Formats: sequence, structure tokens, C-alpha cells
Amino acid sequence: MMNGETSRPPALGFSSDNIAGASPEVAQALVKHSSGQAGPYGTDELTAQVKRKFCEIFERDVEVLLVPTGTAANALCLSAMTPPWGNIYCHPASHINNDECGAPEFFSNGAKLMTVDGPAAKLDIVRLRERTREKVGDVHTTQPACVSITQATEVGSIYTLDEIAAIGDVCKSSSLGLHMDGSRFANALVSLGCSPAEMTWKAGVDALSFGATKNGVLAAEAIVLFNTSLATELSYRRKRAGHLSSKMRFLSAQIDAYLTDDLWLRNARKANAAAQRLAQGLEGLGGVEVLGGTEANILFCRLDSAMIDALLKAGFGFYHDRWGPNVVRFVTSFATTAEDVDHLLNQVRLAADRTQER
Repeated sequence: MMNGETSRPPALGFSSDNIAGASPEVAQALVKHSSGQAGPYGTDELTAQVKRKFCEIFERDVEVLLVPTGTAANALCLSAMTPPWGNIYCHPASHINNDECGAPEFFSNGAKLMTVDGPAAKLDIVRLRERTREKVGDVHTTQPACVSITQATEVGSIYTLDEIAAIGDVCKSSSLGLHMDGSRFANALVSLGCSPAEMTWKAGVDALSFGATKNGVLAAEAIVLFNTSLATELSYRRKRAGHLSSKMRFLSAQIDAYLTDDLWLRNARKANAAAQRLAQGLEGLGGVEVLGGTEANILFCRLDSAMIDALLKAGFGFYHDRWGPNVVRFVTSFATTAEDVDHLLNQVRLAADRTQER
């Protein structure tokens, strides 16, 4: 079995990695630290240990603020990186633009999201450079403040190190901050085979929303600041927003376990491997068209309507038709086993056979 799990019925959910549970190591850490006393509001030793681990992982001093959700991490980061009259440049498909209910604008007291399109949900460098130079200094217009990129993107594509560095250069030349939404940071990292430092501050990233919930944690995310001058303001913003946990050790226990013995990287490799297995199994099947590459743990394909209906009737969960007619998105997670993938593939083959018989 891919994850070394005991036998269980194949899982049918492929809608999101958010539907997976938690790694046993994370759950055990919560139990371990649930008794006794510890300093509140992040003054405990476990929270300090988490910061030390992040400094080691990123090969430099960083500031770390833990929050319970990715939306909080993104919105708070951006609020400290832009004034209310500032522009936040992002891709139209980005999570901050589509799926955070205006949180970045709300927490920044009105900063404006400015979308810059590009293929595979990645910012086009030329367009970004042009947009960030528009009406600079015009008091009648919101002003360039920062750029936000998602790694891996919402469609599972990955910015190369050169692409991140090119965006970092645009930001540096225009005195803009660079934020990375790393909700699937680990998936992108193991796919690129680089170091965390190379994918972030060495390429010009100032602030990172370090994702963990999609990859084996119950409910904890980390704001990692390479531009440590943002830390004081962010500390006050986190408290004011209601995201400073009094029993911070429970967030820290999750992140500490996640980082211990490279659990975060092992989990990401499992999720990516499951997506690759699925992509390879779908290739060449009648009525199936795999769309684009599978760089992380997200796969898009086009299926016949009858096949989509058959899979839904069989109990499988996935999103479809949101990205175009008959376009299906499958997402794997650290908990997805080879048996889960093979069961889905068998059902796709059966549905394809029935469709061809008609």
C-alpha cells in the first residue's frame, strides 16, 4: 500500500486535499501536549522550537507567526505589505482573488486586487512589469504595493526558480513586496527538487504563507517572514484580527510534528506520486483527455458526460465543469493510496467501455 496503511475500503474523495484527515504524528503530538501547563499566546517553549526549525529549514533568521487558516495567513501578510490605497497584483485564478471572500481587501482596509493573467495560472512577467508601472505617483489612482504568487498554483502548475526570481526582480526594481501563497508549498518544493531557501527568499520572496493543513495537519498554518521588519505590525494585526491563539502550543504542536523528520516532505511526495499514478493510468484511455502536465497533486482532464455521471453515481467526489464543459479536477493527498487511485482508474475504464458500447 502506498502509505503503509492497514486495509480499508478505497477512498472515493478526489475533490480536494482538504478532505483528508491528519497524519498520525500530528494527532499524537496534540495528545502529547494536551496536558500540563505552558505559557499562553506563543510564549511557550514549543512555539520557540517551531521558530528555530523554520530558521534551520530556510537557512537564515526568520520571524514566524502561527495562525489557524490559510486565508488568515494570506490576508494578514498582505495587509502588512500594502497600505489601504495600494495595489496587490495577483493572477485571476488565485485563491486570494476567488476564494477568500474579500479577506485581503478587508484586512488591508481597502487595498485593491489587480489581476495579471498568464498561462497555467501563473503571472505573465511582461504583463506584470507593465501593470506595476501604470500611473505610479498619480494621486487619483491606487498605487503598486506588492505581488502575490501561488506555489503550487490553483491548477497544480509550478513556478520555476527562474520565474520566481524574474518576478522578484520586478518587485525589487519597483520597490514592491513579494508574497507567496504556499498552501501547497511542500508539493511544489519536492516537485522542483530545490531547497526551501531557493524557492523563497533567495528568489526575492518577502513573506510566505506556509501551508500545512492540506498536507497532514489538522488546522494550523505559518506566516514566515524573510522581511523581518514586517513582524511587529503583523503581530498587532494578528491579535486585532482574532487569530492570536491563547493556547498557541496546540498550533505549534501540529507544525512541530509536521516539520519533524521531514514529515511535510514525505507527505507531499506521497500526494504527488498518487497524482502521477493517476495521470499515467488515464493516458490513452478512450474518452479521456489529460489536460496539461501533472506537476504537483492536482490533475485536470476532460471526460465524456456519461463518464462523469457514472463516476458520480459510483460515489466518487470531484469537481467538474467549473473550468469548462466536461473538465474534471482530481486532487490527491498524502493519504491517497495506490489502491484508491487504481480503484478510480478501474471505474473510469468501466465507464469508458460503457460509453464506447453505446
